[in-house]
Amino acid sequence: MKNHRPVVGITMGDPVGIGSEIILLALCSPLIYKICKPLVIGDIRCLETAKKCIGSNLDIKTVKDPDSGMYKCGCVDILSISELDQNKISWGKPTVQTGKAMVNYITAATDMAICGKIAAIVTCPVNKMSMHAAGSKFNGHTELLAERTKTSDFVMMLAGGKLRVTLVTIHIPLKSVSAVLSKKQILQTIRITGRALSERFGFENPKIAVAGLNPHAGEGGLFGNEEENVIMPAIHNARQEGFNVFGPFPADTIFYHAANGRYDVVVCMYHDQGLIPFKMIHFTDGVNTTLGLPIIRTSVDHGTAYDIAGTGKADPGSLIAAINMAADHAGRAYRLLEQGKVA
Repeated sequence: MKNHRPVVGITMGDPVGIGSEIILLALCSPLIYKICKPLVIGDIRCLETAKKCIGSNLDIKTVKDPDSGMYKCGCVDILSISELDQNKISWGKPTVQTGKAMVNYITAATDMAICGKIAAIVTCPVNKMSMHAAGSKFNGHTELLAERTKTSDFVMMLAGGKLRVTLVTIHIPLKSVSAVLSKKQILQTIRITGRALSERFGFENPKIAVAGLNPHAGEGGLFGNEEENVIMPAIHNARQEGFNVFGPFPADTIFYHAANGRYDVVVCMYHDQGLIPFKMIHFTDGVNTTLGLPIIRTSVDHGTAYDIAGTGKADPGSLIAAINMAADHAGRAYRLLEQGKVA
């Protein structure tokens, strides 16, 4: 166990975004190599270009499969899925070709994780419009991963040292949230969140807070009835199933209490309800992870940053945190497997 280092696949993301830069900056750290075997899944030419941009002295080695990597600090192992012509692409300017490439990195990594060739996936940022231009029907990583792994019930979590949030609805217009919310969906989010906190994060009987949808959590129906008609029944059912769940709480106070340790996670009704407070605290070190998948996937919690791509100014903090989390979750899954349990 002491010598077990899981192979963690790191997808490059958008080839003209900051993915290749933050990968090289993160893999300068010997600490990464103590906890895992990082395998870059992307484009060798883009990585070499990024190396010049940041003035790195790392060696870059192409490998044919995860088993052939050296996994030693100072040498970056890459499974090169594409070899984009550097004369036809520019930093910060996505194309159909770069869109296709970023999708291929994700699908290749997912397939390797499904068959056990790698223990976890860490994803660098993609551009949703570029994905669509390349023919993808998905709005991002989460939906693509869910379909690729044949997962119908999944949850997006944003996690940091002080605050964790999960989302009942993800990438839908704000005006559609109320119509989409259902007791079944909220209950399933609580279930997946609670199980993941126990199995992947190691919490015993995690304390789960649920945010209301309306101001003041509806104020007894004065500002909306979703709390009484939809959210509270879901919480009641979750308690009957044994989950340590509380709420619904007004969203203007619950994140303060969660960040100060009263709760282990906040279940949020819509995307920005959870991401605004989370990014106020964990803008540079937050991690996006998808719960409910049969594979481990973590991600940076930021975008492609086209405005600084190729300048060497990108901050690898979120990627380092995502790699650490992926390695930790893979190690816990390995230990459970050795004990005859299933993570």
